[in-house]
Amino acid sequence: MPAAFRRTKIIFTLGPATESEEMIETMIRAGADIVRLNMAHASHDWTRGVIRRIRAVSARVGRDVAIMMDIKGPEIRTGDLATPIELQPGEIFDFTVKPGAPREAGEEVRSVDVNYQGLVNDIKVGDTVLVDNGLLRLEVLAKNDAHIRCRVLIPGPLSSRRHINLPGVKVGLPAFTAKDRADATVGLEEGIDFLALSFVREVADVALLRAFLEEKKSKVRIISKIEDQSAIANLDEIVAASDALMVARGDLGIECPFEDLPVIQRRAINACLSQGRAVIVATHMLESMITQPVPTRAEITDVANAVYERADCVMLSGETTVGKYPLACVQMLDKIARRIEQEETTGPREPAVFTGERMKVLNAAVVLANQLPRSRLLTFTRHGFMANGLAALRPVQAPILAFTPSPEIFRQLRLLRAVEPYLMPFAPHPDETIENAIRLLKRAGVIVAGDKLIAASDIVAEERLVASVQLRTVL
Repeated sequence: MPAAFRRTKIIFTLGPATESEEMIETMIRAGADIVRLNMAHASHDWTRGVIRRIRAVSARVGRDVAIMMDIKGPEIRTGDLATPIELQPGEIFDFTVKPGAPREAGEEVRSVDVNYQGLVNDIKVGDTVLVDNGLLRLEVLAKNDAHIRCRVLIPGPLSSRRHINLPGVKVGLPAFTAKDRADATVGLEEGIDFLALSFVREVADVALLRAFLEEKKSKVRIISKIEDQSAIANLDEIVAASDALMVARGDLGIECPFEDLPVIQRRAINACLSQGRAVIVATHMLESMITQPVPTRAEITDVANAVYERADCVMLSGETTVGKYPLACVQMLDKIARRIEQEETTGPREPAVFTGERMKVLNAAVVLANQLPRSRLLTFTRHGFMANGLAALRPVQAPILAFTPSPEIFRQLRLLRAVEPYLMPFAPHPDETIENAIRLLKRAGVIVAGDKLIAASDIVAEERLVASVQLRTVL
């Protein structure tokens, strides 16, 4: 393969630092595979404009990237404050779910409004309330229908619209809100490729979004974000119900003990590997590069661990929305991933074994590819199943060259580890399609004489699925 090939995919979040046409082109040329739109901070007009801009730049550059819309989900936030409040250690402080509710005469307790009235029903005395990414910690002392009274355990400044986390508390908010539905509708109209569902707690949450997509007759893929303890308890079922998983370590690291986070990440990746689902490791990967031109050594190791663990993608958030060095961040992920992937070739692992006729064939193809030097896995897919199956088996050295006639599937294949997608119409006869693909790869310099091509394909013959593997040497 050309030196440009990288197995681990890179996702970057679009924001003020990267939303211009020039920066989008720069990021695509640097090797970004997927653009994430964070709908927590996006208007519909902005969303439509940037999606069209991304598509136009992709067409001009000649490299179509995929677009992921990350919908907000059931988020609890504090209200607006005229000026920040400096919370003091041991201070008694109220969260108000009914703005303007009367207080007892002479009571002088500072407070802030909360955007979720049902919070008083979900929370109980003794629970912990974390505010602003866990920087503020409070303990619930008492509650009534309008106020939740707390004691400040970890003090600090409280400003407007800060996010609230409730470790271990099951919140009654719907997983797919009215805002999410409106945002997702705009995304579908503009042709997004993935929908990331925030704060997934159980399979029923994924089912809500799946039903919405079926109602819209959409084939957009669902990425479930695991961000709290409920998701961990239901992890295997959530993975099975989703098309991909995102280990969203921001809220997850607040909701769970810090020392558990690496264990949860590894367990989530392994659950996806065992079930053949793509997995993304996200949040704080290069956080220091928001303001600094180089990452910390710990961040380099963190990214390397995600690659060692064979995640499909690594993702940038604040680094590319408001950071000073967005291009350097993509380049850094690219360098780290390439270096660690070189190590993987010296320590092959046995691929997971899947059942079914198609997966048996794919297993055989990957085992053969792992044994042959200069091998390439070649597959042809209308719906993405063959490429997804090969990627799930994690071939050690051979890249997966996936051909599809569908522009939508072509972009969705950008998510999968080691998959390099190609858009090409299929010929009436399978052998002709293979020959057309080989000619295309030769012209592009992707394959040269002496390379081994292992073509894995399936066709329906006499009303049954026939899967096969062919081995060819490039002449």
